[in-house]
Amino acid sequence: MSWARAAGRALAALLLAASALSAALLASGDALERGPRGLDRKKHVELKMDQALLLIQNELLGTNLTVYWNSERCYRCLPQVLGSVSGPGKPGKPSVAPVAVSTQHSSILQLNDTLDEREVCRLTYKFGEFGNYSLLVKPVHNGVNETACELVVNKNPVDSNLPVYIALLVGLAVIIAVCFLRFLLSLDDFNNWISKAINSRETDRLINSELGSPSRAGLSGDDAQPEAWRPSVVPLRLRCVDTFRGLALILMVFVNYGGGKYWYFKHASWNGLTVADLVFPWFVFIMGSSIFLSMNSILQRGCSKFRLLRKIAWRSFLLICIGIIIVNPNYCLGPLSWDKVRIPGVLQRLGATYFVVAVLELLFAKPVPESCVSERRCPSLQDITSSWPQWLVILVLESIWLALTFFLPVPGCPTGYLGPGGIGDLGAYPNCTGGAAGYIDRLLLGHDHIYQHPSSTVLYHTTTAYDPESILGTINSIVMAFLGVQAGKILLYYKDQTKDILIRFTAWCCFLGLISVVLTKVSENEGFVPVNKNLWSISYVTTLSSFAFFILLVLYPIVDVKGLWTGSPFHYPGMNSILVYVGHEVFKNYFPFQWRLQDNQSHKEHLVQNLVATALWVLIAYVLYRKKVFWKI
Repeated sequence: MSWARAAGRALAALLLAASALSAALLASGDALERGPRGLDRKKHVELKMDQALLLIQNELLGTNLTVYWNSERCYRCLPQVLGSVSGPGKPGKPSVAPVAVSTQHSSILQLNDTLDEREVCRLTYKFGEFGNYSLLVKPVHNGVNETACELVVNKNPVDSNLPVYIALLVGLAVIIAVCFLRFLLSLDDFNNWISKAINSRETDRLINSELGSPSRAGLSGDDAQPEAWRPSVVPLRLRCVDTFRGLALILMVFVNYGGGKYWYFKHASWNGLTVADLVFPWFVFIMGSSIFLSMNSILQRGCSKFRLLRKIAWRSFLLICIGIIIVNPNYCLGPLSWDKVRIPGVLQRLGATYFVVAVLELLFAKPVPESCVSERRCPSLQDITSSWPQWLVILVLESIWLALTFFLPVPGCPTGYLGPGGIGDLGAYPNCTGGAAGYIDRLLLGHDHIYQHPSSTVLYHTTTAYDPESILGTINSIVMAFLGVQAGKILLYYKDQTKDILIRFTAWCCFLGLISVVLTKVSENEGFVPVNKNLWSISYVTTLSSFAFFILLVLYPIVDVKGLWTGSPFHYPGMNSILVYVGHEVFKNYFPFQWRLQDNQSHKEHLVQNLVATALWVLIAYVLYRKKVFWKI
């Protein structure tokens, strides 16, 4: 059995073992999570995930209290009524009202006199999941009419993040086990001979989608000439690109499956970043790199631009159709339910972005200079100056985004509004979610054909439909993909010049990061243009692109130059990205990717289910890789 096959099978076994071990270890928290719930039921408050019980005890005679609540992460939000508690009938017998409070972020509690709305007290506190607390409101007997509010912990909360810590430890154990296995295999006297005997290029050349697997030599298919199929002229693949794509894809699968129902694995309610906000723009970025690498190779093999344009248009059309017809949250309404179908979406955004960027590169494509190919030396900034027409178009597109975002009049909303609407801005603009971006979608697509439950509903209680894959936001996804094209040009123009590549990755990382600092003022909400995934703001693009260049800065020398890491297991789904993405969306409600949970309000059980489902897609991608099965469009 070859070294690669043995290592691959061991990896698959370890993935399954990790899933089982996660389930076994995470099951140890059962008793801990169930502890406080019996007490909750006695108080007639049914707690859900990310909630705690708060008993408000009012000892103020003749004073009824109204309790208002806000999340600390809800920017300039109108306080929401949490509950009320009447005044006690006699001294020494306080009135008690139980309420459920959120534990995701720190809570701001404000208690007002119900009669005159006078503020009695205010406090900020981070409650723990399934904890039991008492808020004692009592008069201070010091000759002054004052009120004291004291928070008491009746029963300690559970550590809801414990399953995540255990899962991380399991993942670390798997990594250590794989590294140890590789070390053992390296002791084999015949290892070098076996490695040389194995030629994986036959597999590498079978993939030909810019979305799925770029390489330095390009992608094979109908455009490939017979001589390009000879192993002697097919160089090795840029594994860092596949690895980066696979990393983004696997994180996307995990968060789409629920991410254990943790708030930091969900999209930010409006401004700011969570883990879930990272993955889609990284996928767009690496798609841009793949477009340039593959297109350059196909054109070098003599494919006509007109023929390539047809292929670009067909692939874009297929992506959009798959997104609307197959991967659509409303497809369960029936094939003819076009009155409610969502038109925008992830694959639709990818299709439109791919078409614009690919056509842009096709129209202005230039061969790599001879000095870069033969002498392995390229003039400084050659990768940028050779693309000045593309840069000009990108700057025009970004100017359009800025003009529409900040100067388009939106009925009933302030011009240039970037807020979430709802209870944000103290409830002044409840129906202005997304400003110009939301208005354009509702005007051109209709209210019923865009996303009905945006992430802003969680904290800002918005009621207006808003689509995070909006028409206006597509402009900035094009900008993000073009920055990925720039990364691809660096890899090709300065091929085998590791120092030059790393210097340019570092320069782009710092340059884009500096732009983000200026635009955001290093603030979540107070900057000129906050980082916002829902809007795909320009600061969101520059921030995530800066991160992307940094990741390539790390991956390229480790994976492609030094060979310290093969990119596994992310390399395998990265080579079959469309199949994994569409498959995980279509089969997410089927066993073994989902099953009935014993306790639906347990982070632990959700996390185990989502980790197992994600690991299964990695395993599926590996098996398909070994079987040389790749889905290309």
